[in-house]
Order: sequence, then structure tokens, then C-alpha cells
Amino acid sequence: MSVTLLAGSATASVAVAVENPATAPAATVAATAPVENLIVGYKSSATEASSNTAAADDAAAKGKKAGKKAKFDRRLGTGAALVNLGGTVAPAEAADVMAQFRADPDVAYVEPDTRAYATAVTPNDTEYAKQWDLFEPTAGMNVPAAWDKTTGSGVTVAVIDTGYVAHSDLAANTVAGYDFISSATYARDGGGRDSNPADEGDWNATDGECGVNSKASNSSWHGTHVAGTIAASTNNSKGVAGIAYGAKVQHVRVLGKCGGSTSDIVDAITWASGGSVAGVPANATPAKVINMSLGGPGACGTSYQNAINAAVARGTTVVVAAGNSNSDAAGFSPASCNNVINVAASNRAGDRSYYSNYGAIIDIAAPGGETRRATDTPGTVTTPENAILSTLNAGTTTPGAEIYKPYQGTSMAAPHVAGLAALMKSANSALTPAQIETAIKNNARPLAGTCTGGCGAGLADATAAVAAVTSTPPAGKFFESTADVAIGDNTTVESPIAVSGVTGNAPATLKVGVNIVHTYIGDLKVDLIAPDGSVYTVHNRSGSSTDNINQVYTVNASSEVANGTWKLRVNDNAGGDTGRIDSWNLTF
Repeated sequence: MSVTLLAGSATASVAVAVENPATAPAATVAATAPVENLIVGYKSSATEASSNTAAADDAAAKGKKAGKKAKFDRRLGTGAALVNLGGTVAPAEAADVMAQFRADPDVAYVEPDTRAYATAVTPNDTEYAKQWDLFEPTAGMNVPAAWDKTTGSGVTVAVIDTGYVAHSDLAANTVAGYDFISSATYARDGGGRDSNPADEGDWNATDGECGVNSKASNSSWHGTHVAGTIAASTNNSKGVAGIAYGAKVQHVRVLGKCGGSTSDIVDAITWASGGSVAGVPANATPAKVINMSLGGPGACGTSYQNAINAAVARGTTVVVAAGNSNSDAAGFSPASCNNVINVAASNRAGDRSYYSNYGAIIDIAAPGGETRRATDTPGTVTTPENAILSTLNAGTTTPGAEIYKPYQGTSMAAPHVAGLAALMKSANSALTPAQIETAIKNNARPLAGTCTGGCGAGLADATAAVAAVTSTPPAGKFFESTADVAIGDNTTVESPIAVSGVTGNAPATLKVGVNIVHTYIGDLKVDLIAPDGSVYTVHNRSGSSTDNINQVYTVNASSEVANGTWKLRVNDNAGGDTGRIDSWNLTF
């Protein structure tokens, strides 16, 4: 899969905002793009799952049946096999080879190794001097007060992106990373993978160089901009302030010329979170937070999902950009993957940024900025002061002088949340990725403006989220379910929580925290079901067209025995809007 920057100009699905999202690389990667490699996942019982020799023989045999020279290339960090097709082939030819794999009962899945692209836009004005996104009361993320409790020390944040171009405002907070671009052509560094994640530039010299409808563009230095938002040095009398300025950034390079491949990104996720990748030295400083401001069109593939699930199982919070196509984020990857925090972009007025993807799959919004208003002529830059200022480079192709410049995009929104996750993990090292996500969403505040289509729980609030994970826990016992339960049209679903170790009856002030992602909550009836089957209604088809329920209800359950299985029951009584129970909890 081809990935794009979500903040600007590159060819990897990165979260950089584009002046004309309709023509951004992430939105124009056609389903008919040529295919170079396949990713094949074998069932654990298959010999090919553990034997490279067997996988190589199998690839060759299946390629021969399809009239192609398929060759085993390497083993990904997830255990899947990367199969080379001997150069770029037409999608129909790749489909012939994939059909051979799909017909094999020992194969769990097979998918093309597509590319992702960067998606942020570079405003022309360089006199941006205010980081409104951190502190303005209308639409800032309320960061300064959080610094009274934590600055992110002890946490490493991996920026899986274009790599790093040297910048004095980042140098002190940068730890060793890795270059996972396996193609020397795309890497532009004279070789394949190596221990130097230097950004060699992602410029395109001519239109069409990276596929149909791709445009010539300058280098974006996207990863350096993202990193500055997360952890630029602070209180050093220069430049910008990073949200988690006590944390360390680890640059993991996956995006170069024409974006980046799924296989490289999957291995980068694995390595960054402390997993093992064949031929790559172990990560000496595994990341507890991963930021991926990248993506491309299409639903989340098995390769992405397996790598993300494994990273989360290792205790790493994965933050992704929603994308910049003004579309439902469910149609983009890795935004549509499970076990991630999916971030939409908001502007300085508190509205959803005009380019930002949206939908029931969004978890949270964060400042992404706008360098022009939605009604202005596409391609113009009318409000650079309303974008996100961060560290950058002046080079148009290869590196030049260090600078600061404002970008817009969901690529800029995601690192705000990654920085917040680092603050929270630093303040409370015992937090799991699920607890970090829940706390961010439960402590968000409503957007000051509007979000058509759905922006998750609202605008992330750093001070409230940090306070929630550092304050004294409420009296009594806390039980939570973070398992997603899909809510379809005209269906009734339930999510259980088993309660034990509580003496006697439930309190008269039982706290029921509910986090439901669903457009048009007027469709929903939400009940708490006690162990004996008693029903307590907490939400009954109110709220009309409002998106999402993120609220703590108080229920008088004093007549109920506390121990047993409690359930949250949700009934959708209309068509046209769906969603999920994202999480819910009980405090006795």
C-alpha cells in the first residue's frame, strides 16, 4: 500500500494538510497503481510461516502458475512474507498471483504492498510567532497548565515519517532511530535500510513521476515538522515549544521519494515498539508512543493491523492522522485500523478544518490549523498565522538552512495527541494504551465551533487529561471495558463488565462512564443492566443529530448486589447512522 504525508507535499500518506485536498497524493493514489510486492501471511500451522526456504519455494511455485517470477524477499516483523514480483506489474497481473495465494488454505491473507504519502501543506509566510494551538482558550489544547505536572521526561516518541533533517531546536531531544526504506531509489541515500534516518528529501522533479496525477513538488521535511510539535526544546530562548519537551524523539524513516511502502512501515512499527525485525539491530530505546502522520486510501489491511496490535500489546500507544481528503476516515489506512487513536484536525476558530477527514471512526480532534479559509481560492495562502508553527528546513530538494514554518493538516493534529500521550505516560508510567486513549477522550472538551461528520469526543485538553491520570483515584473500585462493540442500524448490542471483590450492594451514586462513538445519538437508547436483569436507562433517544456520547452518569443502584456481570445495552432504533461502544466503566 502506498502511504502519503498527511500534512503536505510528499508521497507517503502523511497527515499534512493540502491546499487542495482533492489533488493531494493521499487522495489520488489510484486503485490501479502498479504493484511491486505482495505481503503474504501464512497460518501458524503452515511450514511457510517459519521457514524462509519453504516460503521462497511457495512464492516461486505460485508465481509460475500465474505466469510471473514471484520471489521471496524477506520476513516482516509481523512474521508475514514479502514477495517480490520482479518489478512493477499491472494490478491485474498482481491479482493473478494473489489469487494463487488466496486459493491456498495455508495462507491467512495476501495483500499488495501499497504506498503511503505525506499530506501537509507548506504556507509561504515565515513570520508566524504564536503557537495558538497550545494555549488559546477558544481552540488551543490547554497545554501550559499540564507542564506544572509533567513535561514528558522518560518517554520516547517514535515519529514514523520522512526522517530527520538536523535542527538545533530538536537536537537535544533526539535519540537514535533507523531508516527502514528498503529501496535505494526511494531512499536517495545510495543504499537500503541502515541506522541513519536522515531525511534526504522527498521532492518530485516532474508531474506523473510517482503515478498518475502526481505533481512535481519540493521536499516537505515533514518528519522534522511533526517532531517539533511533539518535543522541540523549550525554555531555550529560541524557536518553538514542544508539547512534551522533556520527552525524546526517535526518527524512524519510512517515507522518501514517492512515499513509503506498507512493508517498510509495518517493520518500522514493529521495531519502534520494541519488536524484532530480521536483519535490523534491536531498538535500544523502544518508544512508548508512536506517531504516524501518514496514510493512504483503503480500509486497514491485515499487515497494518497485526503490527499495530503487537505494538499495543507491548505497551505502545499508536496515534494516527485521520487524513486530509474531507471524507469519511473509515476509507483510509492506517486511520481505519483498530487499537489506534485516530485524530482529526480543528482550526483556530474551533471548527473542523475544511480538509480534515471525519466520521464515527474518529477518536479525538486536535489543532491542525488552516492556512486559508474553506471559501478562499484553492492554492492560496491567506491565513498562515492560523496554521501550526514548527521546526523545518529551507532546502527545496536537499537540506538547506534550518527554519521555522507553519503547516496545516491532520499530520499536524496527530503529534499534538502523541505529545499529550507522552505527557500522560510520563506522569503515570503504569498507564496502558487503552487507558491513555480513554482518559484523552473522557477529558476532551466540546469544539468551540462545528464538526460536520463527526470529530470523536471533541477537542483534546492536555491539562484535563493529565490531571485525570495523576489525581487521587475515586473512592471505591473501578471496572472498565475497552472492547469495541459495533452498533449497527436497528440493532441491540451489549458490552459486559464482570464485577468482583465489592462488598454488599452497589452505591446510590454508582458512576457509569459511557463513551459511544455514533453519529446522530437521537437514534440511541442506552441502558445499564444490573446482574439480576434490572434496567437503568441513562440515555433515551435525546440529543437529536449530535455526534457521540461521552459522559459520566450517576445511577442509584443501591438495591443491586454489586458483584456479578453488569452490562451496557445500546439499542439503535433508526437507519442511516452506525457506530460503536468504544469503552465504558463503573466506579463503586
